[in-house]
Amino acid sequence: MSKDQVAPVEYGAAVDRYLAAVDLGPASRRVYRISLLGWAWPLVDRRTPTGRDRRGAHPPTVPLALLDDPKTPKRLRRGLADRTASAQPTTLTRELACLRAATAWWLARSWISTDPAAGLAQPPAPTRLPTPDRARAALGLRAPLRELTLWYLLHESRAPVEHVLALDIDHLDLPGRRTRRGAKAGVSWGPGTARLLPLLLAGRTAGPVFVTARRAPATTPPTDRCPVTGRGRLSYRRAAELFTAATKPLDPSGRGWTLLVLRDRSPRDRAAATAAP
Repeated sequence: MSKDQVAPVEYGAAVDRYLAAVDLGPASRRVYRISLLGWAWPLVDRRTPTGRDRRGAHPPTVPLALLDDPKTPKRLRRGLADRTASAQPTTLTRELACLRAATAWWLARSWISTDPAAGLAQPPAPTRLPTPDRARAALGLRAPLRELTLWYLLHESRAPVEHVLALDIDHLDLPGRRTRRGAKAGVSWGPGTARLLPLLLAGRTAGPVFVTARRAPATTPPTDRCPVTGRGRLSYRRAAELFTAATKPLDPSGRGWTLLVLRDRSPRDRAAATAAP
């Protein structure tokens, strides 16, 4: 038996061997690699990272023999159902097609003895509220002042999350409901944010607008630390985790929503955002 016929021990190596053998262009090969490596998490019953968390995340090491485990199809179905709540249908269709093609190729070479993707079917997308309705539902939650202020600011400004979290207090023109001229990001907001921001900033005149609940480590740069409380700038990851956890009761799937649902507004919300307080 030649070296090329010997089955690899690890799933990631099997992905590499498959991609080296099939006729794909560079762009398609990259898409296939991302899709196939994304299945490594469900194979070990872990949730696939999404969004910013997926960038640079290293897939778990998975023995290729795990694909023959009788429990693997069930794990893949759970992983697919989990992805249904956060990924576009076209993305899921592509990821599932990539997995089916790879497992069929490995099965033909007797690297695996069963095809765990054979009966895998894409579940229907869960029933969702329209995005503006989800935003209003989230803003109606009982939440800490910091979270509620952040959510209102994201909703009323429709600014990227990273721009809002990068704001410092001296960037803000509170009476004008916008950032000052010269600020890195131009952000404006409506009456909800205008009501909450002064409460959030009480006693603080410099440093990040949104800070953590605990003092920052000594290694935190001064620009990311509140000079009054010593707390560090709130991270995107933590803000996203808090929002997802808070919105789980509102989500029919029970998984919670992402901060992106706050960026869309209905015509009524847009009118209210520009109305006088």
